[in-house]
Amino acid sequence: SLMLAKAKECWEQEHEEREAEKRRYLAERIPALQTRGLSLSALQDLCRDLHAKVEVVDEERYDIEAKCLHNTREIKDLKLKVLDLRGKFKRPPLRRVRVSADAMLRALLGSKHKVSMDLRANLKSVKKEDTEKERPVEVGDWRKNVEAMSGMEGRKKMFDAAKSPTSQ
Repeated sequence: SLMLAKAKECWEQEHEEREAEKRRYLAERIPALQTRGLSLSALQDLCRDLHAKVEVVDEERYDIEAKCLHNTREIKDLKLKVLDLRGKFKRPPLRRVRVSADAMLRALLGSKHKVSMDLRANLKSVKKEDTEKERPVEVGDWRKNVEAMSGMEGRKKMFDAAKSPTSQ
């Protein structure tokens, strides 16, 4: 809020300075009219002089406007030519590219990039050997298990196994 107040104050001060500069410039360029005590013919001569000055200013304004219009037309034509030249080459469709954080920082910062963004380095390491040693692995013939469980005998064994713990 302090910055906004200061900016508003500066803007108002600049506005006042512009108005003062405008008044000073107009005072230099345009003398005050003295119409008191002039006869009718003198007033008519003064009006003719003012009309002549207005005509000169209007001619200058018209010439400047004509130059501006000519320049804007020329700019439009050049823009159209540029668009025509661009239109001859077909732009390929953009594809989504996966880029790692390191590669992105290298592309943005160039050779200044020193910090590694390897996020996996910060993770805890887990010892897999300990978990495998604790669990004894029983290696058996899987065919025996399948043969025992197939058919009605296998289903009967499963039924009996499920029934026996509840009956005791």
